[in-house]
Amino acid sequence: MVAHIRSLILGFTAGVLVAAILIQQLLSLPLSDPIVQYTKDPLELNTPPLPRPALDDMASSLRSSLQIAQRALLRGRYKSAHSAHSPLQSIAPSSTRKPLTSLSSSNTFSTSVPRMASKKSLIDAAKERRSIYELNKNSPIPDSKIVDIVKTAADYVPSAFNSQSTRLVTLLGKEHEVFWDQVLDVLKPIVPEEKWADSKGRLEGFRAAYGTVLFFTDPEPVDNLRKNIPSYAHHFGDWAEQSNAMHQYFLWVALEAEGLGANLQHYNPLVDQKTQEHYKIPLEWKLRAQLVFGGRAGELPAPKDKLPVEKKVFVHGANL
Repeated sequence: MVAHIRSLILGFTAGVLVAAILIQQLLSLPLSDPIVQYTKDPLELNTPPLPRPALDDMASSLRSSLQIAQRALLRGRYKSAHSAHSPLQSIAPSSTRKPLTSLSSSNTFSTSVPRMASKKSLIDAAKERRSIYELNKNSPIPDSKIVDIVKTAADYVPSAFNSQSTRLVTLLGKEHEVFWDQVLDVLKPIVPEEKWADSKGRLEGFRAAYGTVLFFTDPEPVDNLRKNIPSYAHHFGDWAEQSNAMHQYFLWVALEAEGLGANLQHYNPLVDQKTQEHYKIPLEWKLRAQLVFGGRAGELPAPKDKLPVEKKVFVHGANL
């Protein structure tokens, strides 16, 4: 009789302890909805809230534990019931069970898509694009990214009848400096002495930048269009220039979006032959512009005056 009473007391005590432990765990963890994501503060050491499925499993485990304790009190067989259905095993299936310590600060959750800090939207980059002349050799992106941007321009900027007449030559590192040394050599004999100091300072500023993109027009596809579509022959030269200009603007805005500053120069045709011979560029190509780019070394330029938009934009038929 005494042994039976002792068994009942032990069973009751064990059941209460198990229930208390699980209740404490439930109360210490705030409910969370599975569609809500949390960003972990690195200064907080608390365990992140468990998703609702885990809490439901723990609640189910609590109910099972209480039922086990009740059966043990009635039948005096708590030990056998505990061994047959351990509440710790009912928290989660064995294949998905993880200790609470696995939900540590090493896992960070965010509702936003990761992106580079320097990234800007197309509209913002277009608004912020300016002629930046104080440039240095500190690029926020690697050369591989710069080359990828240039290739994207070559592949996706449109051209009349898909003529693809624009050619892009990208100069980085030493080759960028060589180009501006050549420009200096070409200009020195023809610039008046009293103006040379200013010209030299300007060219040295371009040389101090990170790189340059040279924009050429290949006349062959333009001439082919003139022969094949004679009714539009007088337009193809203009359209090739427009496509080349679109490449210039695309790259200027794309580099701005990556955190680089740039300015557009036109030292053609004075430097064409020297440049094309050095870089083995076909002499029939026509150099149209040079985009100098690099890290921003000075303050942003002051805002430009703009004509009222009503004098530049005219809308008909819109439902405003």
